[in-house]
Amino acid sequence: MKKSLVISLALGVALGLATTASAQTAQDASRLKPGEYIWAPQVAPEGPVVLVVSLDEQRAYVYRNGIAIGVSTISSGKPGKDTPTGVFTILQKNKDHRSNLYNNAPMPYMQRLTWDGIALHGGHLPGYPASHGCVRLPQAFAEQLFGITQRGDTVVVANAKAAPASVVHPAVLAPVTRSGQAVAAPLGEFEVYWDEAAAPRGPVSILVSLYDRRVSVLRDGVLIGSAPLQRVGDLELNGTVLFVMTTEMEDIPSLLDPQRHQHRWVAHRVLGEDGAAMPTLQALGQSFWVPEAFSRRLYGILQPGTTVLVSDLPGVRATPAEQPAEPVLESDPGGPIQP
Repeated sequence: MKKSLVISLALGVALGLATTASAQTAQDASRLKPGEYIWAPQVAPEGPVVLVVSLDEQRAYVYRNGIAIGVSTISSGKPGKDTPTGVFTILQKNKDHRSNLYNNAPMPYMQRLTWDGIALHGGHLPGYPASHGCVRLPQAFAEQLFGITQRGDTVVVANAKAAPASVVHPAVLAPVTRSGQAVAAPLGEFEVYWDEAAAPRGPVSILVSLYDRRVSVLRDGVLIGSAPLQRVGDLELNGTVLFVMTTEMEDIPSLLDPQRHQHRWVAHRVLGEDGAAMPTLQALGQSFWVPEAFSRRLYGILQPGTTVLVSDLPGVRATPAEQPAEPVLESDPGGPIQP
């Protein structure tokens, strides 16, 4: 599986969760067939939710606490009934909604985006844009998404004409903030960033991208820290591993701060070759280096439930300089929902 493919996913089919009831192996997002999806909520168990709908790809990407937890095939508006691009918030939710325009057609797990009839909902996915403007999702995915969102959550609908490549074709880290603004430009190769005040509290998720050679720290969905990662050993990851922090401690020095004890972590293979050896956190820590001051700060914000996703996939996707900085254009509100 190529490292550069979209999300690929660093959330694959976490812990054996399937893309669909009939598929039990990890799939690349670009290879999903109509009606298929990937769902791995344990990659980021809590935090703000942002949905990015890529009209070009006919995919929807779900981010929680700034980390990708799912991707699905979609069917957006057909020609003449195009789904508008924009930064939207979820206005209403109704799991049993029916269309008041199209023969009482069922629109299960409806989440309204505009007052003029645009919504997310479960429906038929023929493999191409076919709706009257709404974003159709696989029924099971629509139900899963409905269960983790709330009114006010951000949904970005983007295409190549309205948005930078990083928004249209997102990667593991969310390309937009919870308010729908494009994230800041990537840091320089050796640049270190730390700003706890950007998100004083909330769940913590950490992405260690061996591809980017960078550690990214998110709290409450906001990037609060980032630092370069240097390889000092020959350990190979061969995929993606998820570590979840427990409430227990080890009687050994911490890899982040040798003056303090090591937390105990539970490891799960998320993506990689079947039967591949599971690297230990200790082995990973001895094979890679981050700036000492950064690692001590990182230790200080760890809390039970913190997730560390270690992957050889890219965390961010480059944005061509000639494309506009703004992610998408707002659309106007209006009337009844169209399926």
